[in-house]
Amino acid sequence: MYIYIYIYIVVAVVVVVVVVAAAAAAVVVVVVVVVVVVVVVVEVVVVVVAAVAVAVAVVVVVVIAAAVVVVAAVAVAAVIVVVVVVLLVVVVVVMVAKEIVGVAVDAAAILIMVVI
Repeated sequence: MYIYIYIYIVVAVVVVVVVVAAAAAAVVVVVVVVVVVVVVVVEVVVVVVAAVAVAVAVVVVVVIAAAVVVVAAVAVAAVIVVVVVVLLVVVVVVMVAKEIVGVAVDAAAILIMVVI
């Protein structure tokens, strides 16, 4: 009779272990999904910022080209140099941010592989 009690206890322990393992696996899956979603959103934001910077650069170049007709060539050349330098700084900042995000993605992938 006591053997049945021991069998029930062993079965209960096995069930608890399986449930805990399944819960842990579910948590890992949720963490992986959240990390992937965050990385994708950050990448999209970086690409959108880069696209906006390029669009602004095009608009500024068009405005400056129109100003060349009206303003003296030396003044326009100085403005063009300043705008190009500013836009180059913006592009460099966006590229650096994209590289940082890439490194973060690689680090997150390595961390996920280590955890799994």
